Amino acid sequence: MIAKTEHPVHELIARRWSPYSFAERPVADADLRSLFEAARWAPSSYNEQPWSYIVATRDDTENFERVLSCLVESNQAWAKHAPVLALGITRLLFRRNDKPNRAATHDLGLASASLVVEATARGLCVHQMIGIEPEKARALFAIPQEHEALTGIAIGHPAENPALPEAIRQRDLERRPRRPVGEFVFGGRWGSVSKHVA
Repeated sequence: MIAKTEHPVHELIARRWSPYSFAERPVADADLRSLFEAARWAPSSYNEQPWSYIVATRDDTENFERVLSCLVESNQAWAKHAPVLALGITRLLFRRNDKPNRAATHDLGLASASLVVEATARGLCVHQMIGIEPEKARALFAIPQEHEALTGIAIGHPAENPALPEAIRQRDLERRPRRPVGEFVFGGRWGSVSKHVA
């Protein structure tokens, strides 16, 4: 599904899609390496690179089930069919001085956005989820205290004929509504549309 943008954007941005259904075929390890290489090269505050990922494919049944169990129940219902699941984790303290890193969640987002762009370029889809159980992830994967699991990530090839429960199928087929640029790009004062986007 191609986004109908108000202004021209790169094709990869317009083609990005977060489906609830994925094709049965696996994702090649070479593709996964490139996705995480793209994440590796994301910018970060002080070049801290605070992100980490725990990744499992469906052929690694034990670890896949462990990652799946860290998702909330409503996400497990569809994500269990994805060929790849991951957890996005960030380090909350700077390595350089052990002080709180206020950019940590932002930087994990940048890394995951880079991963998504690379996936789209390779004909893959990524669906990110905030609906996870961080403390369960900590216990199952021995995540250190200064780190926090923040997101779940499903990766795979898009399904041509999605087999989903009706409620989820309808969400999958809906257009992706977006607020107009003028509702969030301001100039002069809050709420005043910037002349650069008006």
